[in-house]
Parts: sequence; C-alpha cells; structure tokens
Amino acid sequence: MQFKKVSQNQEQVTHYIFTYSDIAVLADLGRIFTAYPNFDLAVTFRNNKEQPLNSGFIAVRETADGIQRAIAFLEEVLKIYSSKFARASRMLGDQLALAWVVRSNPMFDARRFSGQNAFVDKIGDATVLFLPCSSYNWTPPEGSGQFHGMPSDVKVIHFKGSRKRLMLEAWNFYSSSSNLSDTLCLILGSGRTKYDF
Repeated sequence: MQFKKVSQNQEQVTHYIFTYSDIAVLADLGRIFTAYPNFDLAVTFRNNKEQPLNSGFIAVRETADGIQRAIAFLEEVLKIYSSKFARASRMLGDQLALAWVVRSNPMFDARRFSGQNAFVDKIGDATVLFLPCSSYNWTPPEGSGQFHGMPSDVKVIHFKGSRKRLMLEAWNFYSSSSNLSDTLCLILGSGRTKYDF
C-alpha cells in the first residue's frame, strides 16, 4: 500500500532506512543517496571473516525498479535464513544469511571487506552499496562501562549486546556537545531486561 502511494506521486522521492532499535542516527543519512547515486540498497560491512555484514542498517533507494530489486534481494536473504540459519534466530542468523547471499555471487571479492571505503557491487539483480561499519554502523568499545565519545566521521552508532547500557550515556554526551534543535530522540527498551536502563 505504501509503495503504491509513493510511486503514484512521482514528484516526491522517499528513500527508506531500516535500523535495529539499538541504533542511534547522528547525521543526515540523505547524503548517502546523493553521494552514491547508483545503488538499490545499502548494507554495512566490517573486516570480520565470519560475520562481514551487519543487517542493523539497511538503506533502500526509492525508485520503482530499485525497490523491487531490494525486495527480491531481501526475500532471497529470508529464504536462505529460513533454510540454513533458522537455528540462529536469537542472534546472528540474519547476518549469516545476508553474508551467504552476498558471497554466493561467484564474482564477489570478499577481500574488499578488509578495506575502509564504500563500494558498489551487483548481487543477483540488485546493485548493493557496501558502507563501512566504521562510519555507518559504529560500535562503542566494550569494557570500560562508560561512553567516551566516538570518531568524528561516525554517522550511526550501534549499541550491540551489553553496550545497550551506554545508550542514555551516549545521548547525554552527544546532546551536550551538539546542536539538537531539530532532533527527536526515542529511547527504546531492548526487550532484554538485563541490558535495559
């Protein structure tokens, strides 16, 4: 229904960004769509051999063809998840399925995950933009129990696992050092009482 409504109004462009509830967006993500004009969907990557992709952040370009290719790509991820990784449903199954779909392309060079630059590749019929987790899915270091800031190029913070306890502290840090006049903050419970604040 939403897709039909958007596609009928050709003047309006609505891109889509899907995130986990333990993510905080710190920058205008609309720049992804202008800086990288030729992709259907975007995911984030890191230099991790077993888990190179993180599904906590997915962007979809709003064109009729782009949305259809993104849907087909994500349906393939769901099919692989259901058939190969359903036992990992509590954690990582979606990321393992995403990596399986990407790596199943015989032309894909997984060595590119070891770099820090965004890149585009064709996976099936979809053109996929791979954004570095270091900027678009950054995770605070674990251990200190306090939020000590972040690199200046971070646009998205992902409070994975036990780091959820840092969400409020990070918000307080960021709001004290930034102009937040047009920002709305929602703090969501994680569903894991152990990590909620």
